[in-house]
Amino acid sequence: MQTINMSLTQQLIEREEKYNAHNYHPLPVMLTKGKGVYVWDVEGKKYFDFLSGYSAINQGHCHPKIIDALVEQASILTLTSRAFHSNLLGEYAEFITQFFGYDKVLPMNSGVEAVETAIKLARRWGYDKKGIPANEAKIIVCSENFHGRTVNVISFSTDESSKTGFGPFISGYETIEYNNVQALATALKDKNVCGFLVEPIQGEAGVVVPDEGYLATCFEMCKAANVLFIADEIQTGLARTGKMLAIDHENIKADILILGKALSGGVLPISAVLCNDEIMLNIKPGEHGSTYGGNPLACKVAIAALQVLKDENMSENAEKLGEYFRTQIRNLNSPFISLVRGKGLLNAIVIKHENKDAAWDLCVNMMQNGLLAKPTHGDKIRLAPPLVITQTELDECVNIISKSLEVLK
Repeated sequence: MQTINMSLTQQLIEREEKYNAHNYHPLPVMLTKGKGVYVWDVEGKKYFDFLSGYSAINQGHCHPKIIDALVEQASILTLTSRAFHSNLLGEYAEFITQFFGYDKVLPMNSGVEAVETAIKLARRWGYDKKGIPANEAKIIVCSENFHGRTVNVISFSTDESSKTGFGPFISGYETIEYNNVQALATALKDKNVCGFLVEPIQGEAGVVVPDEGYLATCFEMCKAANVLFIADEIQTGLARTGKMLAIDHENIKADILILGKALSGGVLPISAVLCNDEIMLNIKPGEHGSTYGGNPLACKVAIAALQVLKDENMSENAEKLGEYFRTQIRNLNSPFISLVRGKGLLNAIVIKHENKDAAWDLCVNMMQNGLLAKPTHGDKIRLAPPLVITQTELDECVNIISKSLEVLK
């Protein structure tokens, strides 16, 4: 009888596929360690991480100051639930509201929980402050959006793979074309609109950057129509695009700001919704909450994660190296790259090839050459390393991408 020798990676992938849900399609790599811009697999091979946990790991894997905060607090108190006060919630709330310039924060865990929170806040404000008739509030959203995968949120997705087989869906949303000011102007004529929910850059759609001035114009239009401008900065925020927030590029202060991902530096699920009292204080005790939202461990970690971004000038590094990276990729002059786009260190390339799986094949080859990235929407590859990357390391990564493109010939 022939013995089949499987690699450790293959064995572990088979075990995962046997016992775990098949709701993701990862690259065939099994990671076991991370530090800074690097990760290692179970076979000991080292890679550049060019996904950064979908921008959750902006500060780099296992940043020592964030890990120190985690370890210190984990041995003292991790959870009280919101049935009781904890000494760290007030400290965190003061820190983050002053950091971003808002009256209040509502702490949650996952990104989509924060999106749901923002929607509830906008609707309640619409009824209590704007005077919209009961159950008539509408929120404007954009085509090709990605705000999470709850039933409510996929109700206003235009991605059929997210929606098919999960209906019936929830009403109260109007979808308009992204980066289309006139479409927003038309939608804002409806007096029952309470909010405009938008990603400053559409990440999951393939790092789609709107025209310069689009966001500022939308903000002013919303203000004139007495509609809340809701910025989903879960992926674009926290230094990723070269500013602390992507909307900072157009000097906007959103009425409702949604944060997540890098708010913990990749250590815990932490999200937050920030707004002023006129919006936040319409929700009363018992009307919204989360067992883990604002737990002491999360509070300690989030303070450290934000402080690291500021102290280490990660916005500036993202701004400088992002421009450099896009230039270097364009200078490859590859016939297989039809477009390079992005802002800061949130970038993407669009692959041009007769093979519909070319982007996947390229990512597999980059993996074999020591760089991890993942396609989105078939032909687009997001390239978003941790913000601690250096120019020397970036040059090495451009060389890996250049070498890997040979597989498409």
